[in-house]
Amino acid sequence: MITQTPREFDFPISNWPPQFHYAGPFHDGEGREQVPFPWENLTGAPLIYASMGTLLNGIGIVYRTILEAVRRSPETQLVLSAGNNVILDDLGTIPSNAIVVPKAPQIELLKRAALCITHAGVNTALEALAQGVPMVAIPIGFDQPGVAARIAYHRVGEFVEVGNLSVEHLSELIQRVRKNPSYRLRARYFQKMIAQTRGLDVAAYAIEKALQKNQSVGSTGERAELSHA
Repeated sequence: MITQTPREFDFPISNWPPQFHYAGPFHDGEGREQVPFPWENLTGAPLIYASMGTLLNGIGIVYRTILEAVRRSPETQLVLSAGNNVILDDLGTIPSNAIVVPKAPQIELLKRAALCITHAGVNTALEALAQGVPMVAIPIGFDQPGVAARIAYHRVGEFVEVGNLSVEHLSELIQRVRKNPSYRLRARYFQKMIAQTRGLDVAAYAIEKALQKNQSVGSTGERAELSHA
């Protein structure tokens, strides 16, 4: 069993079985589809990148709340990746400091971002940490509440449950995370740790060791059977 969640990003747990392995993010920034994006529209203002993932991303009220919350921070610029389950015309008037696209080059934008608003999917959370970007999480389902809890526990961001989401609350969390440098410092700690860990290498090593062990056990069992015969 291999998880791309680094040990340092988990809760303190000491009773995992020996066949359980922590690794790190499995992405390496290579081999991704090239996504068109209007880079010329970026103003240089502190960038907030927002994405609610690819599965449960059809909740229009969440996107409208994000847009209204960022409208209250005109000194920033928002890039909102809305996915394919939302009709952009249903989002209402887009703030002048926002760019809304169906799909965005996430890692490239995270490299420029001051903050990530996320559904707390593990892939987006780890990609944000790999770039040293603090987060405000709005978990919807699946494993997202657990990831959001880890974001808050490790002080790399804050979260709000979707049932408690409001423009006022989200705006307050955005300002809290943006203006308190401790969140960015903690995110940069994880950035350094993730770079050093090299999750893909750790995962490959664990798989190779498991295969070697299985081959050894298989060979021993085969020899024993032949000897018995």
